[in-house]
Amino acid sequence: MVLPFIVLYAVEELNASPSEAGIILAVYGIGSLITSPFAGKLSDKIGSVKLMEISLILTGVFLFAYSMVTDLYLFILLSFLFAVISEAFRPASMSFISNNIGSERRKTAFALNRLAINLGMSIGPVLGGILSQINFSLLFYFDGATSLAAGFFLIAIRLKSQEVLPEPEKIDGEAVKAINTISPFGNRRFVYFMLALIPVVVIFFQHIGAMPLFFVEELGLSKATFGFLMATNTVLIILIEVPLNDAMRFWKPWKALALGSFLAALGFGMMAFITQIPLLVLSIAIWTFGEMIVFPTAGDYVAQISPENRRGEYMGYFQMAFSFSFMVGPLVGNRVFETLGSFPLWIGCFALGLISALMMLKLKTKQK
Repeated sequence: MVLPFIVLYAVEELNASPSEAGIILAVYGIGSLITSPFAGKLSDKIGSVKLMEISLILTGVFLFAYSMVTDLYLFILLSFLFAVISEAFRPASMSFISNNIGSERRKTAFALNRLAINLGMSIGPVLGGILSQINFSLLFYFDGATSLAAGFFLIAIRLKSQEVLPEPEKIDGEAVKAINTISPFGNRRFVYFMLALIPVVVIFFQHIGAMPLFFVEELGLSKATFGFLMATNTVLIILIEVPLNDAMRFWKPWKALALGSFLAALGFGMMAFITQIPLLVLSIAIWTFGEMIVFPTAGDYVAQISPENRRGEYMGYFQMAFSFSFMVGPLVGNRVFETLGSFPLWIGCFALGLISALMMLKLKTKQK
């Protein structure tokens, strides 16, 4: 809840300039990038549930203290710690899903996890906007309280993680043995997949970077209209993502990932040629279908190719790819939009998505 308002908070309450406020997100992104692999390893050592509990409780306590910081530069430095504490939850939660859901339903479980995240992202900013209008500190207090409540809830229910996949899984017909000594960077299949995934994730993050500028500054749409258009993404995810991935649960990973990447390329790429609102809605719907296919399938695929007792570590590096894309995507996209214009930007997005799609096709034959 705090993160979407953190730039606005810095500008209005800490008298930061827009560029100084942008540094806060950059530092947060660096913290997230660095934290992911270490959090993954820690999840394997102490257990995914334990790490989720620690992350939630420490985040809750931190947010109460964070709201009391009045010095901008201290606030910027602490944004790194904010990322370290809060982002530790992601690899642990993905490891928990990987270890507790059978392979035939794991993709659906990842989709359900994304549904919960998107519901929170739909409700959180609305509630956060109301609280920030009253007093910005209430935003931190409420977010901190909900984090503490979630952490203590996990402790109270005594959630246990149990491995439900004792037999080696099959990937494209090939049995994959859980060899405990294989590190992420020693797993050629995993490294190749990360390289294939990053281009399409980079273009997905244009929806928080160059896309708002394109809609509002170039097309002349109002901010409210942009918000309503982007609601297309949220509504489709809430209504369709879980049943879609359940229906596609028997698809080969390479086939689903290639299709999703191509849809992302098509959806973003077509914005180079359209200006009408109905066609913009169509483009958002197309790349949203790509998102709904790629993200759950990617998490499921990483779970399949990772050793059972190192899934947290693998999920940490997997999350690291998203953190890297979060840092690079909006930065490069905004720069291209500013210097070259929207046409090269969206054609470039199409090219990146197509690269991912073609690389995903090679997963059919790629060996570890």
